[in-house]
Amino acid sequence: MVKLTPQQMTALQRAWQQADGMPIASSDEIVHDIFATAQTIAANSVRKTGPARISWQQSLDRILTSRLLGFPLMLLLLAAVFWLSIEGAEYPSKFLFALFNTGEQFLSNLPGLNAHPWLYGFFIQGIYRSTGWVIAVMLPPMAIFFPLFTLLEDLGYLPRIAFNLDRLFQRAGGHGKQALTMCMGFGCNAAGVISCRIINSPRERLVAILTNTFAPCNGRFPTFFALSSIFLSSAYYSFGSSLLVSVSIVTLVLIGIAATFLTTWLLTHTILKGVPSAFLLELPPYRPPQVGQIIVRSIFDRTIQVLVRAIVWAAPAGAITWLLANTYSGSESLLTLTAAYLDPVARLLGLDGIILLAFFLGLPANEIVLPIMLMGYLSAGALLWPDSLPLLQKLLIANGWTVKTAVFVMLFSLLHFPCSTTLWTIFKETGSKLWTAAAFLMPTALACSLLFVLNLWLP
Repeated sequence: MVKLTPQQMTALQRAWQQADGMPIASSDEIVHDIFATAQTIAANSVRKTGPARISWQQSLDRILTSRLLGFPLMLLLLAAVFWLSIEGAEYPSKFLFALFNTGEQFLSNLPGLNAHPWLYGFFIQGIYRSTGWVIAVMLPPMAIFFPLFTLLEDLGYLPRIAFNLDRLFQRAGGHGKQALTMCMGFGCNAAGVISCRIINSPRERLVAILTNTFAPCNGRFPTFFALSSIFLSSAYYSFGSSLLVSVSIVTLVLIGIAATFLTTWLLTHTILKGVPSAFLLELPPYRPPQVGQIIVRSIFDRTIQVLVRAIVWAAPAGAITWLLANTYSGSESLLTLTAAYLDPVARLLGLDGIILLAFFLGLPANEIVLPIMLMGYLSAGALLWPDSLPLLQKLLIANGWTVKTAVFVMLFSLLHFPCSTTLWTIFKETGSKLWTAAAFLMPTALACSLLFVLNLWLP
């Protein structure tokens, strides 16, 4: 990849557009010749009257895109975005939980629902409560993450991230712009899949779509923070309170990035083999953010669109979960019987039947996976959530959980199949049931293989 100044880019834009999408070898030759010619013309046409000065933007680029500091600074900045998204969402999430609880109490007093317990359970404890969970858990962090992500985009930093990661994606056989789509997946994988439209090559766009699920979305972070706080720290996660919890979250993100590179390499060297296309990237100048555009693009174009899709899928999931928990065969509910049926397979992965069933029932929304586990352990007929992490810790330990179990659950949550919203988006983007099925099976196979090996290796 060749890094050009904005002034050079203006003169060479047309030639770049012709070179973009060509094989790397041909495109690099074209750009190299254009750049050499431009340097010759500039050297013969510009009279230097004094020593050349390096602008502050060039100085900043030398730091942010350097091989020594580029990656550490990128990780620190992304970690800060994650921390702000989760910490900033704490109080809005509590407010939304309280709001939905008040709404549930109001609905509970309606005479029509009280007269029919099954009607109340199906619509309130099933559909209403699961939908409330998704909104309360998913909306606040998305409402913070997407504006921050759009802010980095508006400032001009995202192209620098793509520049830093281009070399790694090129070695893996992917496209440099896949770095941008992967970053978008940290907010929501469905939004990350949609953002793959910026990749011109259909083959490399498909690779980016299939691997986007390894970027952990904000729906998985509540599970990461709860389990890492319980089993790696005795306190709630907050800034500076537990270094070990912070390291565990960053480690999970790095494992997801490593899985992205691994699966990209496997796909581009097997079923999606082809000639990599060039990534011709202009590094735009740093500029002040447009606050109005950030709000519109992040809230209306991204947050609300993704949230609506999640609600559409979460509502029927809550209804199905309630039916399974309240339909009995003998003295056992279908939820308990299904978990017992899955238990032998789950034990091979270091999990149990309740955990594995919760992930399948949580297909519409990752936010409801942990509440479904609790419902299964307590044999309750509705989604539950303990009042504090110590109570959650006692409940999980009483059901056989250890540090190993918590780590395996976090790894499976990180690497397992995408949510139904993402799968539907993949189908809409690819128009193929086959590739949608591949997007489900590939990460599931990777997650199960890793957990199976680790379970054999670890005591």
